[in-house]
Formats: sequence, structure tokens, C-alpha cells
Amino acid sequence: MYLVQRMLQTHGSALDLRLAAGDQGIKRKIHVPEVQRPGICLAGRLDDYAGERILVLGASELSYLSRLDDDKCRLRLSALLTKKTPAVIVARDLIPPDPLVVLCKQLSIPLFRSSMSAMDLVDKMTFLLREELSRTQTLHATLIEIFGMGMLLRGHSSIGKSEAALGLIQKGHRLICDDVANVRLRVGQSLEGSGPELTQHLIEIRGIGIIDIAHLYGSVCVRDTKQIDLVIRLEEWDEKHFYDRVGLDERFCAMHGRIVPYYILPVKPNRDVVLLIETLARLHRLRFRGYQPGEPIGRRYTEHDSRIGISAAPKLSSGSFRVSSNPIKVAQL
Repeated sequence: MYLVQRMLQTHGSALDLRLAAGDQGIKRKIHVPEVQRPGICLAGRLDDYAGERILVLGASELSYLSRLDDDKCRLRLSALLTKKTPAVIVARDLIPPDPLVVLCKQLSIPLFRSSMSAMDLVDKMTFLLREELSRTQTLHATLIEIFGMGMLLRGHSSIGKSEAALGLIQKGHRLICDDVANVRLRVGQSLEGSGPELTQHLIEIRGIGIIDIAHLYGSVCVRDTKQIDLVIRLEEWDEKHFYDRVGLDERFCAMHGRIVPYYILPVKPNRDVVLLIETLARLHRLRFRGYQPGEPIGRRYTEHDSRIGISAAPKLSSGSFRVSSNPIKVAQL
């Protein structure tokens, strides 16, 4: 739920918004991430008018309204302003007409003035609202930045996600959030992760308690948001389960319709999980550049079999982020 009040608090300075009337409706909800200039709607053409967008009135709209008498001006504006209209903004610091001020007060619709032009307001507010109203998914996970990449650690409670994150921070990597991660799809179609404001930059370690990473290790070890590049699931080692030993078993997971590389890392005593996570991060970076770990093994098989006279050598797939002989495996989060 995104309110006009939050928009004013977060972006009021950047948009130079000043409340002129209708302060009773400051908690109106914004449902649509779009801004509209009424244009021809002021002439009574309301066929495609939705009424759920923030309205921006520029010099042309106010010039047209000034040529109408008060009754007709009030009639045209009454058709535009509905119970679903979040707010009205008058651009270029122009003085809003009296009928608009009266209607905004009567309907409790926030009326703002801004020094920005109407075109700039529409462009900037559309981008900001799309960012704010983008879909968000809350996951039980820890998000760490490793070698510039965003790595989402998943797994059952007490599997060791927080301890692994603490070990990575000690090695110079950065924490975004622990235990709870909010993942949203940004306008550029990238996945961005962040933590709740209440627990931002905090880690809970059983037996120790809550640790403030920014105070303990310095602000250089934390950041607020990060694009998610890969997901690692920590799980207890299962002797009956077959784990990939060559590096050709490619997996992916889907979040908000986006496909992200996905790794399963079994955990058991005496395994250095921090070292393994760092190694996965390095390996992922190499794969992104086109390196496939199975290629050297495949060449060795081919060379060995040709020396001993075997024509049909085992085929190992090559290529980045895809197993050619098997379909792509997409895990469900």
C-alpha cells in the first residue's frame, strides 16, 4: 500500500512538492504507477479517462480553464476529480484556479504546487511510482554482496545462513540483509533485494544475540540494496542424495518471472561453508564470462580415449549456463 503521504515524504524535495489544499486526504492510496495530464478531458471528452492517476496541470490546462466561467470550470473539474484520484499537482508554480482549490478541499484530494514543468513532472513521477509500486516478494533469506555480486542465501532456519554471512563479512564482503529479504522487480527488469527497515544491517547469531554490523565492522561492510545475481540454498548433507561432482548440473530458480542461477550447497561438520560460498561466487563470475568447468574434463576424456583407441567417448556438455543434454532445471522458491 503506497500513500500520497509517503510519496511526499520520500520524493517531495526532489519534485519540489508543496501542499496547497486538501491536506485531509494526504493518506490517499496510489494504485496506478502512472501520471496524467488531463488535456482534452477538460473539454468533456472522458471516454478513456480512468480517474485513478495523479493529475498534473500545466500552463496549457490552466490557460484553458481561465477562459471558462467559474460554473463551467467547476463542472469540468468535477468530472475529473473522483474518489479514486490520488492527488493533483499544478506545475511551474502557477496559481491554481479557485474552483480547483474548493473542489480539492471538499473531496479531500491533496493539491500540490511545484516549480517543475508539467512534462518533467510526468516523466520523473512515472519512473518513481513504477519503482515504488513494483512487485515485492518477501523471502526467508540472507543477502550478501560478494565480489560485487548479490548472493541470496536460502535454507531452513538454523542451517547456518547468518553464521556464513558473518564469516563472509569478516573476509571483506558486505551485508544487505539477514533473515528476511524483500525482492522486487525493478523497472529495468532486474531483481533487487533489500531488508526491512526495522532489521536493516542487523544479524542474529544464536548464543550471541543481535549484532549491528555497521557499528561492529564499519559502514563499509553494509549497503541498503543490491541486485540479485545468484541464489545458493544451504541444506544438510544427505548421504543418500547424489550431489553434482563435475559442475555440469545447471539449475535455475524463478522470481517475478526472472530466471536466476541456483546452487545447492550441502552442509556438514568440517566443511568450510564460507570458503565454498566464495568459491561458488568466483566460479559464477567465470561462467558469466563463458568459462565452463566441464570443458577441460571433456577434452581430457577425448584425448585419453583417442590414445587408447576408443571412438565413442563420454559426452560432456559445454557452454555457459545450460546443460545441452538435459532441459534447464528451474527450482521453485
